[in-house]
Amino acid sequence: MVVRIGKRLVQLLITLLGVTFITFSLTYMAPGDPVAMLLETGDTIISQDVVEQTRHELGLDRPFLVQYGSWLGHALTGDLGMSYSAKKPVVDKMAEAFPGTLLLATTSIVLMLLIAIPAGVMAAVYRNRWLDYILRAVSFIGISMPTFWLGLVLLYVFGYKLGMAPIATATVSLANVMLPAITMAFTLASKYMRQVRLVVLEEMNKEYVIGARARGMTERAILWRHIFPNACLPLITILGLSFGWLLGGVAVVEMVFAWPGLGKMAVQAITMRDYPLLQGFVLWAALAYMSINMLIDVSYSLLDPRLRKGGHS
Repeated sequence: MVVRIGKRLVQLLITLLGVTFITFSLTYMAPGDPVAMLLETGDTIISQDVVEQTRHELGLDRPFLVQYGSWLGHALTGDLGMSYSAKKPVVDKMAEAFPGTLLLATTSIVLMLLIAIPAGVMAAVYRNRWLDYILRAVSFIGISMPTFWLGLVLLYVFGYKLGMAPIATATVSLANVMLPAITMAFTLASKYMRQVRLVVLEEMNKEYVIGARARGMTERAILWRHIFPNACLPLITILGLSFGWLLGGVAVVEMVFAWPGLGKMAVQAITMRDYPLLQGFVLWAALAYMSINMLIDVSYSLLDPRLRKGGHS
């Protein structure tokens, strides 16, 4: 177990180093001048001397490797630099947006599970019947439907027509998060339901199910006492990766609903050429995604006795 965790930590650090280098390279080669964007104030003409002085103060006139080495050294101590647009540390700016993303991710995952698990189990139990066909059709529609379009439809119906939800808000609350969470939950549930159906069907065809039926157990008991617990293990990976993806910020949904989260912050950082903020966001997204992936890998050894004994699942 310790060796496995150590290997995954080394892989995580190497990957994060590669992610930071690629991100820094892309922002360095990006067209446009962040200093000009920073100093731009209406029709005021900024002299070239002021631009060069500001560029020197920000360290943007140094060679690429020097800039990257300086940023990486500060990042290792938790200092991700100053945001050009917000005039505050990147860590503080991201900390302001994180509660919104965390609430959206958690609510979306809970709603997704409430939709996907019952629907997937019913589709497996009633396979090749009318209920299975309906659920699979709904799943296909959900997978094919763009999230921004679904979000706009929900905003128009529940926000504009019915007035049941705010169209745009900067307040992070459970009431305000419902529409963006439903948008994400429906999209994720459409994919997750198919996985639940597939895994449950695989478990239903295994020998232990035949043995349980031979002992006289009811179908309901077999389903919830044996099939469903065994089917949950392969689904943990998908669930964890979905949560890690959501923690990185869902830019499209957050922009549609004007939700104050990391995704919206990243889009604004790109628009303002706020490269330190963008680099900090990419680092956080990669760290969240990979950390959860590592926790899932470790959890398999705890949940599956076969792996603890050195076997294969």
